[in-house]
Amino acid sequence: MPLTDILAAVQTQVCTAHDRDNVLRAAAQLLACREANAEQIFGELRQRETLGSTVIGHGIAIPHGRGCTLERPRGALLRLQSPVDFGGDEPVDLVFALAVPAHYTHQHLMLLSELAELFSDPAIRQALRAAGDARALRQVLDYPPPASAA
Repeated sequence: MPLTDILAAVQTQVCTAHDRDNVLRAAAQLLACREANAEQIFGELRQRETLGSTVIGHGIAIPHGRGCTLERPRGALLRLQSPVDFGGDEPVDLVFALAVPAHYTHQHLMLLSELAELFSDPAIRQALRAAGDARALRQVLDYPPPASAA
């Protein structure tokens, strides 16, 4: 399933967090729905982080988890006001959290791949970091700047 197919389920937030667990809790609040509450999602995200950091570089992390009660994938984009140690080589200030149904195997990997590709573009990273609020973050996702010349 392409990333654009889940954009209707993506929440955005500019937030202050002091550590990785605070970031994961904020993301879980945004990902929560009638099928999975914030505590369930936090547990899934936290469990995945125990396997290894989800930092992909350039100050970005993509924490993700599978929920047996979810019917559709959900996403949350957070821009942190101050970078947080996420267990990678550098602090993180952009986080895209992803919660997918348990049966999403191939789709889960495809979504992670599309997110990694999206965040590989310096113009998109710059636009997200310049976004002042949740609405501006969402606008960057809806209308990304033209791809940077490599």
